[in-house]
Amino acid sequence: MTPLFNPADFHLPAGVAHVCAAGETPFLKRHEAAFQAYARDKSLGHRGRAPQEAQIQRAREGAAALWGVPAEEIGFVSNVVEGVAMVVESLDWQPGDNAVMDPDEYPSDVGPLALRRNPSVELRFASPMDPAAMAARVDARTRMIVVSAVSYLNAQRPDLLALRRVADSVGALLLVDYTQGAGWMPIAASVADFAFSACYKWMLGTTGVAIAYWNRARQPGWAPASAGWFNISGNSIIGGGRPDYAGGLVLKPDAMRFTRGNPAHAPIYVLNEALDYLRAHEMAAVQAHVQRLTTALLGRLDAMGLASTTPREPARHGASVCVEHAQADAIVEAMYDRGVRAWGGRGRIRFSFHGYNGLEDVARIEAALRASLP
Repeated sequence: MTPLFNPADFHLPAGVAHVCAAGETPFLKRHEAAFQAYARDKSLGHRGRAPQEAQIQRAREGAAALWGVPAEEIGFVSNVVEGVAMVVESLDWQPGDNAVMDPDEYPSDVGPLALRRNPSVELRFASPMDPAAMAARVDARTRMIVVSAVSYLNAQRPDLLALRRVADSVGALLLVDYTQGAGWMPIAASVADFAFSACYKWMLGTTGVAIAYWNRARQPGWAPASAGWFNISGNSIIGGGRPDYAGGLVLKPDAMRFTRGNPAHAPIYVLNEALDYLRAHEMAAVQAHVQRLTTALLGRLDAMGLASTTPREPARHGASVCVEHAQADAIVEAMYDRGVRAWGGRGRIRFSFHGYNGLEDVARIEAALRASLP
């Protein structure tokens, strides 16, 4: 099985298996032109703002097309935790309120809740792979269910529609982190009240910008608890372009209210090139491709006698295969020297596939892993 993407489109050395998309993907060569375009537009002075604003709108439309939502419901934050924190800070928490999540949920999705003060938020835990277990943990005081569409730890993929029903049963928000899924699998973001994704993994972009989704049909009155110069509406401006602080600030009516200060223009120029590249491929085809590779690797691990923490069924796992090992980091380093770029950390080895991978990479993984195991 040959790669779905042309590996020559990326900064990829020949003979190297780059299988760490869950951490960092290789850079598209076309991004160099994106940086040049940003440098040109930024250097135009005040006339450079118009092309920069056009890039923001283009990115909103591109992300909306991938996520199946209106462009008006797409905004940008600097990273996922900023978006999660803005939602958490916007809620009128009361003593005794709780939020439910996976005990192994990513820190960016839990940190804003865990450190919430005055009042604090009770954290409750259940596996999102078991909707009945999640349902047993929610009650009338549950304000939010937080879930990753694909787990960073073991690549498990929960049933988001089932979790939506659990949230609706108690009137809770469903907040979804799509970071480990955006860019390789079809997404219908409207299942969530709010959703976010980093852009430097399967999205093929860079750090500095993350996609933020606000479901205005489900949460029409939502407003962040803070504002800056960028997310206030022109209705707040009086003569001379000065904000009417005494009269009260009015926020932008759409999801750009997530962006309080100057948008990260350079990463957005890069993101547009990445979105254009991804939209040239059907996400269903990308998903089918990477899951053929995950299935192939799981079979080879079986033959080696290595257990994986990743669910075996493609419908239940993402684009990664994870193996717990006490010496995971050392093994990842040894494989790197043998031409396999995997990812370590948290006591596991993680192999993550994208469209530039093929079956040859699975063979390279097996050979490097056999040679690197203690």
